[in-house]
Amino acid sequence: MAAAETRTGTQLRNGAASLRGLVRPIPLLLAGAVVFLALGSTFSTIFAQQTVAGLAQGAVYSSLALALVLIYRATEVINFAQGEMAMATTYVAYQLILWGLPYWGAFFVTLAVAFVFGTVVQLALIRPVQHKSVIAIVIITVGLFILIDGLVAWKWGADIKFMPSPFGQTVYHVGGVPVAQEDLGTLLVVVISVVLLWGLFRFTKLGLGMRAAALRPDAARLVGVRVDRMLAVGWGLAAVLGAVAGLMAEPAAFVLQPSFMQPILLYAFSAAVLGGLESPIGAVVGGLALGVFLNLVGQYVPFVTSEIRLPFAFLVLLVVLLIKPSGLFGRARVRRV
Repeated sequence: MAAAETRTGTQLRNGAASLRGLVRPIPLLLAGAVVFLALGSTFSTIFAQQTVAGLAQGAVYSSLALALVLIYRATEVINFAQGEMAMATTYVAYQLILWGLPYWGAFFVTLAVAFVFGTVVQLALIRPVQHKSVIAIVIITVGLFILIDGLVAWKWGADIKFMPSPFGQTVYHVGGVPVAQEDLGTLLVVVISVVLLWGLFRFTKLGLGMRAAALRPDAARLVGVRVDRMLAVGWGLAAVLGAVAGLMAEPAAFVLQPSFMQPILLYAFSAAVLGGLESPIGAVVGGLALGVFLNLVGQYVPFVTSEIRLPFAFLVLLVVLLIKPSGLFGRARVRRV
């Protein structure tokens, strides 16, 4: 009798585990969100317009959030200077345009400068302390935040600057829905950047070495991977993603000033935590979801004004983390003690 009850209990537990494996809540949640957005866009042109604009803003958050995730996977530390690094490279593009370079020429030169900048930061500032303590790296990134902010204000001034929009002010009407060319261009540039980065990690030897160096550095060293070099390249690529975010955020902000990336860094941090700090896919999905959500809430909820969007975003983040502390795409860690 006892044996039969034990077998029955085991079967019930196995059945429940199988059911949980079949019904995964996160994909269902995302599918439901996509259906909701599609239906809402079908019935309301304002809803559709805000959704597209939210995707464009969310793409900027995703790019910077992905940069944060790349650094976190390698060092388990948030780079608090990531937004200021993006801001500084945006000023580099501004200076190149002043010197007569066309926007897209300045764009690609700036990405090269950003890669060198990120690599040098890792080699000169992070590598000497990366094996000492986490708090040392945190202090370095906070100090770098202050240093970059001061140097940019000293070189270019704290007054508002303006850059030409790379996409123009054209507005298309798709099925009666006004869609700004700027939103489409921003979304396209960020998507191409993310896809190229994914291809690098997925299909190249360099990308495989970087993944190994970030996830299993000791094992990677045993098979001949130069871990320190891979980490430096990772910081360079994170700086490139940050530069893309800065260059795409500036047209939407309409102004260029030393503090313009600071709120975007907070949104990107929220997106990264929302998706899971160790999940690149989570960073992208979290950024897009946050951009669309905040745009729709700002449109349809009267008390959520631009002044309280950021606190509202953190409130939503807190609720999600109370339900799933590791983020939507994160995995809970089990540590043996």
